[in-house]
Amino acid sequence: MDTRISFFVRVTAAFLLLTGIFLSCEGNSKGNVVDAVLASDNPKIKMVMDSLEQFEVQIRYTQIDRSQDSVVFTDYDFQVDEDNYFYPASTVKFPAAVAALEKINEIDSLSVNTRFYVEGDSVETTFAKAVSEIFAVSDNAANNRLLEFLGQDQLNQRMQERGVEPIRIAHRLSTSNADEITTKSLVIYLNDSTTSLSQPIINTFPEELAIKRVHKGSGYYDDEGLQNGAFDFSLKNYYPIKAQHALLKRIIFPESFVVEERFNLSSEQRRLLLDAMYMLPGDVGYDSEKYYDSYVKFFMFGDSTDPIPDHIKIYNKVGYAYGTLTDCAYIIDEQNDIDFLVTATILVNKDGIFNDNAYEYDEIGIPFLAQVGRELYQQELKRKR
Repeated sequence: MDTRISFFVRVTAAFLLLTGIFLSCEGNSKGNVVDAVLASDNPKIKMVMDSLEQFEVQIRYTQIDRSQDSVVFTDYDFQVDEDNYFYPASTVKFPAAVAALEKINEIDSLSVNTRFYVEGDSVETTFAKAVSEIFAVSDNAANNRLLEFLGQDQLNQRMQERGVEPIRIAHRLSTSNADEITTKSLVIYLNDSTTSLSQPIINTFPEELAIKRVHKGSGYYDDEGLQNGAFDFSLKNYYPIKAQHALLKRIIFPESFVVEERFNLSSEQRRLLLDAMYMLPGDVGYDSEKYYDSYVKFFMFGDSTDPIPDHIKIYNKVGYAYGTLTDCAYIIDEQNDIDFLVTATILVNKDGIFNDNAYEYDEIGIPFLAQVGRELYQQELKRKR
């Protein structure tokens, strides 16, 4: 995969420098491939499509074509709507990793291997390790450490400046200080014996989202028990399909974008990021029995614990919480010389109650995303280029 990406990036870069031309077809509705996939009789898809309204499915799929050194993206959408809210869960760790790497690249005293810990935290880590943990097993603590380094406002600003929008990262994940707008200081090792203390960052308190579907369900659990009424997501993180897909494209194909829309990452930083995105948990030291290959790779293989074939690489970030499953992925088959991008989300909360841990992830959500991935893959195998 490394060789293939590098080859196409070099070729594309040369073409762009000579011509300044980049081709893309956004929102193509003629002969929508996603519609054809969702018309499948496979029960894993049909179960969802027969009761579509409750599942809040959104999908963006991108065909990738190359001809005479040009790259063409053709996007196909199903119900993609940035005004229809879904909870992005751990997919927000992807922009956090990218923004942290970019910030590191702007500070002479830091590198990805710089050791640090968050003030009041006993865990010492490095930026490279945090990035690896974010993708390998979707570690919440690793994400939160990077957010303390960045601050919510700076993370959002860095994404928006590169055209990754709309986005509003407002809180940390699964921690008691999730909504705190002031970051904690980082104790940073400048060398083996010298440390530096970063200053806290005061961020803007988030405004309520004024879009559709920010109030979901018929009840929810809090510290006082079951509450009647919809669960309010209006102050939660907001990172819709459009933004997720835009970030993925910029990381996989940076030279397909004008300089202002590329992230300021060194080649080593980008390699670190790409490696982290596709490496399997077992490759980075996690127990492969507990953290099997598809532990955080839902498309194509999510409903199986079997090993992923060596010739297929998936560069992705998943998220699942509050009954919402999302995957944002670049999938490449080196053996058959095909690649494509797909981002999709689905809500699986049959009882309409949030925070009860009664979600149909394994029964409906992951099998649906896995089958969608397989159907798209089959379409790619048959497609003429």
